Amino acid sequence: MHGSHDHHGHSHAGHSHGAGHSHAPADFGRAFLIGTTLNLAFVIVEGAAGILTDSMALLADAGHNLSDVLGLLIAWGGASLARRPASRRFTYGLRSSTILAALANAVLLLFAVGAITLEASRRFAAPPPVEGSTVMIVAGIGILINTATALMFARGRKGDINIRGAYLHMAADAAVSAGVVAGGALMLWTGAAWIDPALSLIIVAVILWSTWGLLRDSLTMALHAVPPGIDPEKVESALAALPGVSRVHDLHIWPMSTTEVALTAHLLMPDGHPGDTFLHDAEHRLQHDFGIGHATLQIEIGDGDPCSLHHGHG
Repeated sequence: MHGSHDHHGHSHAGHSHGAGHSHAPADFGRAFLIGTTLNLAFVIVEGAAGILTDSMALLADAGHNLSDVLGLLIAWGGASLARRPASRRFTYGLRSSTILAALANAVLLLFAVGAITLEASRRFAAPPPVEGSTVMIVAGIGILINTATALMFARGRKGDINIRGAYLHMAADAAVSAGVVAGGALMLWTGAAWIDPALSLIIVAVILWSTWGLLRDSLTMALHAVPPGIDPEKVESALAALPGVSRVHDLHIWPMSTTEVALTAHLLMPDGHPGDTFLHDAEHRLQHDFGIGHATLQIEIGDGDPCSLHHGHG
């Protein structure tokens, strides 16, 4: 059958290599704190202004901002949990909580969208008059707050979908607030009350556009799909090209968190076990070429018996 001397090349190096990635969320603790505080204060101001002026656009924007505060708190919680050390039960630590955070964030925004759409469509029948100048001033403050918060997360958005979620929310918010300012000006100029609920529906479209990608990516991560930046064929070719490897099977690549990737693979090496240096070199290459920091390689010394390939590529 297998004829394998199950020498597990467990990645000792993987943990030291991968450690560099886990510092990323730590740097954003201050950004989360400032962003959450500023936005929460703004939600209270904007919500009150929306109620006083009877502006659906302001209320929609406040709802959007509130979902952002909750989103920031979820992302912050995910990033904090990810830094907790591994335990006997959670052998990977709680790294994957960042994936759940990104997923929860996206779902939350969809709820906000539903509530705003419902209220806006109800208002089209008899739009109440709205004070355009107040709308402009309040939304103007929103542009400043959201732009400042987005900039704090800008540098982390490439490497971490969780941080990207926080960044996207803030950037979308700044754009939405700019739209509300323009709408306020139009209301002042034309006196048309329907502009207000129409604006809130445009806000909904913006939220949906920015949320869809986040929902799709976080869902595929939660389902342990190969992370989008990694080509499994190339990883397989790289492993198959290692000296002495005749075949690769049972290759699995999955995200451990929004920034870290794990891999397991069986390498068929008919000439015998190559030793620890080979394993360290293979792990180093996976880290360097593909950003896979947690590799576990199993060496099998068989004669290429197809029986050992019954799992396929996984």
